[in-house]
Amino acid sequence: MRQLEDIEAWIDRRVPELLAEHRVPALSLAIAVGDEVIESASGTLSFATGVEATSASVFQIGSVTKVFTSTLAMQLVDEGLLDLDATVRDVLPGFLVADEAASDQITIRQLLSHTSGFEGDVFVDTGPGDDCLERYVEVLADTPQLFAPGEMFSYNNAGFSTLGRIIEVLRGHPYDQVLRERLLAPLGLEQAAVNAAEAILHRAAVGHLEDATGVFAPTSVWSMERSGSPAGSVLAMSARDLLSFAQLHLSGGVARDGERVLSSASVADMQREQVRLPDIDQGVAWGLGWELFERDGHAVIGHDGNTIGQSASLRLVPEFGLAVAMLANGGAPHPVFATILDHVLSELVGVAPRSAPVSSGPAPQNADRYVGRYESSTAITEISRSNDGRLWLDRIPQGVVAELGDLPHRTELVGWHHDVLLPVEPEGGVQQPIAFLGDDGHGRALHLHTGRADRRMDV
Repeated sequence: MRQLEDIEAWIDRRVPELLAEHRVPALSLAIAVGDEVIESASGTLSFATGVEATSASVFQIGSVTKVFTSTLAMQLVDEGLLDLDATVRDVLPGFLVADEAASDQITIRQLLSHTSGFEGDVFVDTGPGDDCLERYVEVLADTPQLFAPGEMFSYNNAGFSTLGRIIEVLRGHPYDQVLRERLLAPLGLEQAAVNAAEAILHRAAVGHLEDATGVFAPTSVWSMERSGSPAGSVLAMSARDLLSFAQLHLSGGVARDGERVLSSASVADMQREQVRLPDIDQGVAWGLGWELFERDGHAVIGHDGNTIGQSASLRLVPEFGLAVAMLANGGAPHPVFATILDHVLSELVGVAPRSAPVSSGPAPQNADRYVGRYESSTAITEISRSNDGRLWLDRIPQGVVAELGDLPHRTELVGWHHDVLLPVEPEGGVQQPIAFLGDDGHGRALHLHTGRADRRMDV
């Protein structure tokens, strides 16, 4: 395909420039249109070793793993072993969060669509054993409920670890084993690694983190805890393998060798809107596992992922049989991902780039009602107004993300529209809106650009 050849030439010329501009050590990508595939890799897998990236290199895919977990759950639906509208307690009778009423109401569908309402960033290491998810679910007993189940969206890692435990119970085997047997093997994902011991057998990327002086260096910790595996703490693979997974969802659930891995009905259900999103991201809604986007009148599905100094982005345009998988290991990769995706969509299928958000002017005078302290398990966010009337956001990482090197962030907030403001300073190379939504009886909820709802704590 001539267009793909042109894309390859553009990648060879432009990607090294993008990596240098955004200080990304290495990037691997794979693009498919129908059966035509191109691959590319550039840069260095680790500044400590100097090993170059190749198309066979494996990177952690982070939260893109959630779509794998969703696919495993939908296989159970296909077999009649799981009902999306059953409660979690129907499968895990001992499931408990801090709100007893919510514990009894939360459904499988709500876990898959991030609408269960409980605090989602519960990063607790429950050990390396096969009982890690069983023990993790027990830890959730003290987890606060931010809003009633099904009421709104808030990105929830803990919900996907809970799904991993549900998959274990219904399959009778540890999550990692089910993932290998039910997805990785049938799809022929030869470079996929479910733990560090497997990853070291391949040409593995190492994450790079920035210190307070602005210097990037290889992380001293390759992956997060095993109990976060279903949410994205460990799984690594090549961009080509990630693309093969994407093609499963473009082909109606059939693998490359013709084996049916997922029903066409479940493929369609995963791409169907479950909840609308506030104006905080490029996505407009969430399906069952997938984030749903609209680009120039066309439906796009995908997911992003971030772990310790590694990032991933996967986008599919089902209408055109197009998929783009991108993996990186540090710096500010998201502007790189966005530039590549915009070019590929424009050149291959004529989908125009999405316009960046533009400020409508200073923060509105009534923005004083946003002023306060918002808190989650991973950050304390202070919204304040200075003497000159400007509105400011100060975010201080806490817990495991602070231990892993996440840095404080300060930015002015300016107007965008309604209860959504725009940060002046990008974070991680991304300038994404921040929404202030509703009132849960304890103050307004703050949606940061990562999609989490943080509750105001100073009322």
